[in-house]
Amino acid sequence: MARPPVYDDALRERLLEVTAEVVTRDGAAKAALRDIARSAGTSTSAIYTLFGGKGELLAAVIEHGFDSFAEAQRRAEPGGLRALGVAYREWAVAHPALYRLMFDGSLDDFAGCEPDPASASASLMPLQAAIAASGSTDVARDAVAVWAQVHGAVSLEFAGVAPPDADWDAVYGTVLDTIERRWRVTSDS
Repeated sequence: MARPPVYDDALRERLLEVTAEVVTRDGAAKAALRDIARSAGTSTSAIYTLFGGKGELLAAVIEHGFDSFAEAQRRAEPGGLRALGVAYREWAVAHPALYRLMFDGSLDDFAGCEPDPASASASLMPLQAAIAASGSTDVARDAVAVWAQVHGAVSLEFAGVAPPDADWDAVYGTVLDTIERRWRVTSDS
């Protein structure tokens, strides 16, 4: 009797990355497991063994995205708010498919796709720590306000809705300058 194949972490990671790309390109409903498996150089058996099914695979992609994003934020945390903002954009630019899937809501109604909310929450902890260190009296509110500013700038950049000659490095720098000025005032008051 043949032994069942063993699937490693490298294959799991590859499937997560390929799934994000395929779903971003084709949409969740049209993304076929056989196409995902073929693009990752494996079989659908690997997907079923590692994840269970399409909904669970999609949930794992979202969790993977938030875990990767959270790690980038933790590495940037010692540098303060500006470093967190820079890391936010750098991560999004390096992982555009994951970024879009994490935040565009396209998987919200897909059957079986129920990512663990703890993954998303953990990714905000470095920002919340920086906001708390600034002297904020409402860390949750203020962290979401900062997040909305950096997220908005990155999302506009990705959507390509600005004038064609927009200098996104300068735009993003202005957003970070504004955040720093605001939080300097908060911590000094």
